[in-house]
Amino acid sequence: MTLETRSTCPYCGVGCGVIIESQGSEITGVRGDPDHPANFGRLCTKGSTLHLTASATVTRQTRLLQPMQRLVRAEAPTAVTWDTALDNAAGKFAQVIRDHGPDSVGFYVSGQLLTEDYYVFNKLAKGLIGTNNVDTNSRLCMSSAVAGYKQTLGADAPPACYDDLKHADCLFIVGSNTAWAHPILFRRIEDAKAANPALKIIVADPRRTDTVEIADLFLPIQPGTDVMLFNGMLHLMLWEGWIDAKYIAAHTNGFDALKATVRECTPDKVAQVCGIPKEDLLEAARLFATSPATLSLYCQGLNQSSSGTAKNAALINLHLATAQIGRAGAGPFSLTGQPNAMGGREVGGLANLLSAHRDLANPDHRAEVAALWGVPSVPEKPGKTAVEMFQAAADGEIRALWIACTNPAQSMPDQATVRRALERAEFVVVQEAFATTATCAFADLLLPATTWGEKEGTVTNSERRISRVRPAVPAPGEARNDWSIAVAFAHRLERQLGRAFTLFPYETAESVWNEHRESTRGRDLDITGLSYAMLETAGPQQWPLKEGESTGRVRLYEDGVFPTPDGRARFVDTVYKPVAEAREARYPFSLNTGRLRDQWHGMSRTGTVGRLFGHVSEPVVQMNAQDMARRQIREGDLVHLTSKRGSIMLPARASAEVGLSQAFVAMHWGEEYLSGCSSNGTRLAGINALTTPAYCPTSKQPELKHTPVKILKAELPWSLLAMAWLPDGDALAAHRALQPMMALFPFATCVPFAGNTQGAERSGLLFRAAAHDAPDDALVEKIEALLGLQTADTLRYADRRRGQRRSARLVRRADGSAGLEAFLLGGDTSAETWISTLLREELPAQSYGRLLLSPGSKAPVAVQSRGKTVCTCFNVADVAIQTELGRCTGTADERLAKLQGALKCGTNCGSCIPELRRMVRATPAEAMVEAP
Repeated sequence: MTLETRSTCPYCGVGCGVIIESQGSEITGVRGDPDHPANFGRLCTKGSTLHLTASATVTRQTRLLQPMQRLVRAEAPTAVTWDTALDNAAGKFAQVIRDHGPDSVGFYVSGQLLTEDYYVFNKLAKGLIGTNNVDTNSRLCMSSAVAGYKQTLGADAPPACYDDLKHADCLFIVGSNTAWAHPILFRRIEDAKAANPALKIIVADPRRTDTVEIADLFLPIQPGTDVMLFNGMLHLMLWEGWIDAKYIAAHTNGFDALKATVRECTPDKVAQVCGIPKEDLLEAARLFATSPATLSLYCQGLNQSSSGTAKNAALINLHLATAQIGRAGAGPFSLTGQPNAMGGREVGGLANLLSAHRDLANPDHRAEVAALWGVPSVPEKPGKTAVEMFQAAADGEIRALWIACTNPAQSMPDQATVRRALERAEFVVVQEAFATTATCAFADLLLPATTWGEKEGTVTNSERRISRVRPAVPAPGEARNDWSIAVAFAHRLERQLGRAFTLFPYETAESVWNEHRESTRGRDLDITGLSYAMLETAGPQQWPLKEGESTGRVRLYEDGVFPTPDGRARFVDTVYKPVAEAREARYPFSLNTGRLRDQWHGMSRTGTVGRLFGHVSEPVVQMNAQDMARRQIREGDLVHLTSKRGSIMLPARASAEVGLSQAFVAMHWGEEYLSGCSSNGTRLAGINALTTPAYCPTSKQPELKHTPVKILKAELPWSLLAMAWLPDGDALAAHRALQPMMALFPFATCVPFAGNTQGAERSGLLFRAAAHDAPDDALVEKIEALLGLQTADTLRYADRRRGQRRSARLVRRADGSAGLEAFLLGGDTSAETWISTLLREELPAQSYGRLLLSPGSKAPVAVQSRGKTVCTCFNVADVAIQTELGRCTGTADERLAKLQGALKCGTNCGSCIPELRRMVRATPAEAMVEAP
């Protein structure tokens, strides 16, 4: 019997509701919850494939299913009991605390934890141990938004909501590729534009992303110049009389100081610094200020900056100056990057915060929390934030680290320092669902945690809406809920530290949540009127929702009163400062990082689904075509990307998205998928081997959006490409087995792929490498063995003197045809295109036979590729789309509708619609002909 359980999606901060279908202990399907007010049944490509990431096959190959312990670093861990693991952890932490003090330990947790998990970790560190060294990967994501809201509006509380999209007359999207990072929210933007064609949309971004496809005005600003842009817009608003002087006088402070600063931000200066026409600056200012309702949407482009707080505050200044706040369709709306970054902020799960939006620096707030927890005091010394924490561990100041539900060995900037920290720490605990993350390799103790579909608790999305998370299946193996692991550890640590009674009397997730709820009484996020029971019966609710109220507040500050001492909002004097590391002659490119459409963070979950690699199959660096031509770099050539911290190699790809002297690499590629060695043999760690640890002095959020790099063509004459279909039960395990071999090449990648041309989805692996010389035969034979190419029926060719090696295996299919099951090309890989097409698309291969081993790039018989996947949901590629467009006539919208009707692309999650629109426009109407 199939059971249905309501829960939420574990990806971006939109907070989509999902209905999980399960049979026994197996999750069998997932669909969007039509009753959830965040998504009304829609899911993106990542959300709609969640059930595939929770299959028994994936669990067996990737999950951490029992506590594991390393007695010696770098050796394989061995299984231990929970009691042994937790006793060991408590003993180690207690010893470090006794010998070196409470601040010698640190906790680094995650915006993907539930609110209840977060609350226990916060209390464990600040209440029991007496250290504020508890921070989260939300520091890399949302801390600048937090600081910006607090500086201007007085509290970390987004004032707008998703429904405001329907009421806005102008949308200002800045520093956010919403189409890819928040695709379901982008569907609502498309709906709003369709319902109100007069809606004006401005997009400001250094890259011409898919989000730009919907824009009426695009501002391709230079990286890091957002503050100058906003100040320049305010300069024009003042000049043209577009500000609301009455609102400023009645509800704000600090405008005069800001006026003096923006007086210098003239259109000429802004155009020079930002690299945009003065006319476009004027139009942006006019639309923003004079539209009846203007809503801003922003994310990591503002946050991940050494001026992150100033960028957020400068944008909010525009809303305050024009009274575009506190009413339907208007306001500054920060889009949350992770599913529960908001919940973590609510419980004080950052090194500078306390429960319920209290400030650590406020002695009254510390006293309130101490009284609630029943402890004498809460430490006043600020804790180490993410970058500071790992620097302190690298310096020997922090000696024990507890890492939960995050992968700093992939996601943190300046990986050389992060890895030095993990290696130098005396004791490292990693509490994790997946055993495949890079950080697991550094753990002395591995603790198996539950994950999506197995957890119980709550999350809060971008619009302050709290949703229930319910388990659909029991935890696999010995995995436990994160909050319960922390509680069990806390009980043991209390005994070690001589505490007479427990601070952690929790039996259920609800009991933790109830204490959190009480901590919000009288605060701006008061939820004392909310309960688990209400969330069950009435559905997700927005805060504040005080005792005695039946519903939460949709919008904030409608009365013009703000949570500041005098009730007034505050203008911040935002002085423009350039990026922390400027481009210069040695490092002439600005490297930007960001999301892919179908992937999530370090891909510990999405990386288990081959079809999610269809849209972007391998790591590349995107460059402007003119920059490539000047440097004689061809499409696909390997290049060195080098910053002041490290160097990696990637294939180059020309992209119309990227401006001159800029480059883009997706944030997801860590050593799990991309590897290589520097000249001294040091193993590199993906894109964050390059990124800068420089951070905003207020928010402490690192500048992941800008790193100066040089890009030089790499000369690696020997190359290898291997691809194979593998049984579903072996593909992910083979990927893990291949990872150590990646480090033996100067350049290597290993990524999954999938296909379903024969009616059933299959799993495969692609291994690519390059070197100065051909490697030993033994290494290549190991790769062949893992890919099923060491069988008796494998065709082979080898010329050791010339470094040439080829192997191929064909299998008889049910229909009697022969299909290519696996192949390897070593030395001459020029036949990659046609041979990989034979394999990926499962084309008949019986006519090729030993021709598969022939050198050269030309196929002996023509092979037609289906092209690059555009629509992941229905596996529709660009060749089919272009062919169908040749039959479509009418307006652009009519042609898109006909295309969707014929191929179904863009009719499920809609993530590919911006790309489809671009393809429609690329085919001129006069070129259209009716199908014969």
